Amino acid sequence: MSHIAKDTPIALVLGITGGLGRALAVALHGRGYAIRALTRDVAKAEAKTSLPFAIDWRRGDAFDRGAVLRAADGANVIAHAVNPPGYSKWRELAVPMLANTIVAAQHSGARILFPGNIYAFGPEAGALIDEASPQNPNTVKGAVRMDMEAMLRHAAGHGVRSLIVRAGDFFGPDVPSSWFSQALVKGGHDAKVIQQLGAAGIGHAWAYAPDLAETFMRLLDRQADLAAHDVFHFDGHWDADGSTMTAAVQRALGGHVPIRRFFWPQIYLLAPFVTFLRELIEMRWVWREPVRLDNRKLEALIGPEPHTPLAAAIAASLGPAPSHRQERHAHAVANA
Repeated sequence: MSHIAKDTPIALVLGITGGLGRALAVALHGRGYAIRALTRDVAKAEAKTSLPFAIDWRRGDAFDRGAVLRAADGANVIAHAVNPPGYSKWRELAVPMLANTIVAAQHSGARILFPGNIYAFGPEAGALIDEASPQNPNTVKGAVRMDMEAMLRHAAGHGVRSLIVRAGDFFGPDVPSSWFSQALVKGGHDAKVIQQLGAAGIGHAWAYAPDLAETFMRLLDRQADLAAHDVFHFDGHWDADGSTMTAAVQRALGGHVPIRRFFWPQIYLLAPFVTFLRELIEMRWVWREPVRLDNRKLEALIGPEPHTPLAAAIAASLGPAPSHRQERHAHAVANA
């Protein structure tokens, strides 16, 4: 991208085809960054992201240290939003990918942006968790997330700057691998049922991806006030009794789609044969315990956190309504 002005900052986005990676790319571009992305299949990634601005595509795999080092050359920021596919082999894949990002940041001087979550904690952390709460995960995935955060903390002693923002369960436009899209309202506007995932009266934390991405941006705006390694908590949309989200989704779908209790026993029966279902069971505790993130440190620095109204966030997350999809298809056919 030789046309980029010499003083334009560069952001390398790893995982740009994922919902959060895409949201971070959009937010970083809005802040004046030139966006660079690493992907194994450029044509496929370009079609999937369909972003309205130029991207400097680099062919390679986040698992390949040389490819990450080359892609990060000259970068000011590395957004690490890449995860193993299918919720499998987290320690075997996620840890080496982050190690590559850390080495690349050490060489380029970039600050790493790392979206965190509540999985690195356990039920004993309490109902309101702040940045200093003890991490005692009781799941494999949680232990891996805890170790990954420790890697970033340790890297600060070797000149690597990083920023972690922990949030609840992600949802948003083009966020396919989420509890929202794969369980709560599978099928979007075509859903036949809305699943009540948690126990009655149990609160749950949700994070709208564009709001979380904007939170990272506002923190980057205050880089002079950040520690070399800094951690913040994002409150997002707190569903106090576990029914607010499902009721809002029902309203967004016209009020006629029924809400039913998620049938966990069936998941237990199928889990031995499906990796994703085993992961669902492992993380069931977040639906049995109210776990909220305390965002006072965040708001003390940036003021009120970005917060899209729930109805608007759900509408964007569900995607275009069927009539709009038909109109787009008819337009495409007419112009083919």
